[in-house]
Amino acid sequence: MQPRFVGRLSLADAVTVSNGALGFLAISVATTNPELAARLVLLAAVADGLDGVLARHVGSSSAGPYLDSLADVASFAVAPAMLVVSMVRQTWLSSSLRISIALLGGALFVGMAIVRLGLYTAYDTDDDVTEGVPTTLASVILAAGVLAGFTEPLVLVALTFVLAGLMVSTITYPDLLARDALIMGVVHSLAVLVPNVQGRAFPYALLTLALAYLVLSPHFYWRTTEPAPTGTTEGKRS
Repeated sequence: MQPRFVGRLSLADAVTVSNGALGFLAISVATTNPELAARLVLLAAVADGLDGVLARHVGSSSAGPYLDSLADVASFAVAPAMLVVSMVRQTWLSSSLRISIALLGGALFVGMAIVRLGLYTAYDTDDDVTEGVPTTLASVILAAGVLAGFTEPLVLVALTFVLAGLMVSTITYPDLLARDALIMGVVHSLAVLVPNVQGRAFPYALLTLALAYLVLSPHFYWRTTEPAPTGTTEGKRS
């Protein structure tokens, strides 16, 4: 007797599942090795981008969008929130009030990420724009910030609250064009593989690109309300 998923799930779905597994690993090591946890979150984001490309060019299954959102809860909701709480505890260990605020921010981040993922799956998967900051982008900002050395607890906690609100906002974000997704993917991969090269140059570069997209893309980046021409945007999975 073979497993139920054999013959039903695609290669893109397998990559999606690996995304969720990476999220679990990031959660597991966040308290003992935050830098490794940050790299695992970023690696999960690479997998998240790859499954979209595979879904577009090779095909996916009808379960794909649901698997994607489920995997993203682990990788881009719980894992980054746990990463922030772990970083805060290293500095604020003696302040129960501050740690409680950090926990509240983490819980809010997870809750809003789940809401955003559910709304995305229900309403945005067929469009080339989405409302609210993508959960992947929010998690990349937090993880890249930690890798780049921005570990001040006040900054991380404040950013967690801000990103939680932005994820359920009505701000419209366009999908990345294929050429820009490729550039982002290269920088992203280098930030995972060699984060300490040249004074953490690649985490800095990734954080800069992510923040630029967060702030500027709703107003200045290419977007259209009509279906994008074939091959102009990357496949959508989250």
